[in-house]
This record gives sequence, structure tokens and C-alpha cells, in this order.
Amino acid sequence: MITTSVDPITDPRWRQLVTQRATTLFHSTSWLGVLAGTYDFPVRATLVLDDVGRPTAGMAHVTIQDFMDARINSVPFSDFCDPLVSDYEQWRTLVDVLLDGRRRVDLRCLHNEVPLRDDRFSVVDRALWHAIDVRRDEDAIWTALPSSARRALRRARQAGVDVRVAQNESDLQAFYDLHVQVRKYKYGLLAQPYAFVKNIWDTFVETDHGALLLATIGERIVAGVMFLEWQDTLYYKFNASDMAHLDVRPNDLVLWEGMRHAQKRGLDRVDFGLTDSDQDGLIRYKRKYATEEKTVTLLRHQPPGLPSDSDQLARGMLRDVSRLLTDASVPDKVSARAGEVLYRYFV
Repeated sequence: MITTSVDPITDPRWRQLVTQRATTLFHSTSWLGVLAGTYDFPVRATLVLDDVGRPTAGMAHVTIQDFMDARINSVPFSDFCDPLVSDYEQWRTLVDVLLDGRRRVDLRCLHNEVPLRDDRFSVVDRALWHAIDVRRDEDAIWTALPSSARRALRRARQAGVDVRVAQNESDLQAFYDLHVQVRKYKYGLLAQPYAFVKNIWDTFVETDHGALLLATIGERIVAGVMFLEWQDTLYYKFNASDMAHLDVRPNDLVLWEGMRHAQKRGLDRVDFGLTDSDQDGLIRYKRKYATEEKTVTLLRHQPPGLPSDSDQLARGMLRDVSRLLTDASVPDKVSARAGEVLYRYFV
């Protein structure tokens, strides 16, 4: 077996491998193109080739070199991106070329447990992942919901919440403004750049491979979810909501309509995404609807001597600056602009 490094966005061998394997949104050339276009990351894929040059295994990754320690990530700002390997021999052949002793290597695995056997990597975090089977008819899905979920959906309808499909960039901007506010006021975090959601909109929604569903009360947008379609799955990628209207459960109704949208598209499941293990409320919310729960494992190879003192200092400064820029006294537009400048370094 031999290895080669390619651009997965343009090289047909990556596309060939992705079509041969059980893959996810985060392996797709569309998603990798959004990352490259937003953050100017040099996205690469290491491929294992057979004797006639056909790809048999591979892993997409980004090498990041900035004012912190150089590092490799597979892949940034994605819920997971399992290496496409069938056995440990393929994995070792694939990853050995990346472990040069000078760079940290991070990857998140959901479906593939082969890398977990490599003792050169340590488990540094775990998160939960949920999915919803929508192959059942709507009545069967409704009946299977817990009573708390049905009450939430009835509450939303009784309060006059409607759900519509976003039509233009004005809708997208309104959704993004809510996203900035949730990140800032609920979690104390900077938001992803507007360019990220705009590139997702252009790549997926405008090509009929996704939809932004918005919950409204009258003319006011009170919640929304960006759904992205890949193969047989609808991915619940971004959520935002007006905290002043959470009591009328708009998020539940947007999710329900997203499930119905997936059914109309002939899809099998809704990928409910990753949830950090300390987000108890969000985990309880997802479990009301989910039919499947698994663990996402963050693996890290960290060579001796890393992180360096300068890396630790830089990361501490980033945290401190982020706290300052998400203070309630800071205008939301300034917080949003800070996310545009700083978010690419949160890897």
C-alpha cells in the first residue's frame, strides 16, 4: 500500500472513495469547500492506494500554522469526520505519514472505532450524538414521542408559532443575528463568521441541498434551524432562537417541521448533531425526539514537549479576549465582527 496527498475538493480519487464508503456530510466536497472558502484553510486528504492506484482508504485533514503550535485537525468546525479505513493496517499506513513528532493531531470519531485502538492517541473528550429515524409515517412518529414533546408542539401552535422556509439573504441575516445573540448571551462565546453561514447557504440551500426553516410569531422571527442534506440524511447544523420566546417552544416546532421536510425529501434520518457532555439541558431536549444515541470520541496525538509555553499563553489570551468581546456591554455588531476575525483560531 502506498499513500498520496491530494486536494479532496478537486481530486476525483477522493470523490471515488467517498462514494464507495459509508460517509457523512463532513466528508463531502461541498462541506470541505465551505471550510476552505470561509477560513482559507489548506484542506488536504491523505489516501491509501492499491497496486493499480485506486483509493482504498483516506482521511481529510487541515494543517494549521499560525501563532500557536502547528497542528493537524480532521476536520475543523465539523461534528466528526471519521477516517475512511476498514482495518488497523490501513489506519497505520494512513496516519503514520502525519505523525512526524512535531504537530498535534486531532480527530473526532463517531462511526469508526479502528483509530481508538492506536495507543499513540489519547481520548481527550467525549460528546453525545443523536439521530431521528424518519422512515416511519408521521402518525407513528407522533405516537412514539414522549408526552413532553407533544405538549411542546401543541404549545407552539396554540401560541401562534408558524414555520416557513427562508427565502432570501435578509432571512439568513436575521437568523445569523439570533445566532450571534445566543452564542454571546447564553454561552459567552463568539459566533462563527457570517461568511460561514453565507457559504453554507450558497453551497447547500441555493442548490436545493438544504433549507433554513424559520419559526415566526406574526412577522417576528423567533427561532430557526439550518438543515443540510447529504445522501440519505438531513443534518441539523445550526440552531438559533430568541430567548424571550423560548416559553412558546418554537425550537420544537422547527424541529418537527424539519422531520417532515426530511420525509418529503425521501430521506431516512435527521442527524441531530453533536452535544457536549456538560450540556444537560440540550441532551434532554434531543433525547425527547432521538431514536439513536452514540458517542463521539475526540482523539489526540500530542508529541512530547507540546503544547509549548507560547501556545498555552496564546490560548489563554484568546479565551480572555473572547470573554471581553462577549460581555453584555459590547455591541452585538462588535461581537460579530470579533468572531469573523478570531474564530478561525479556535482549533
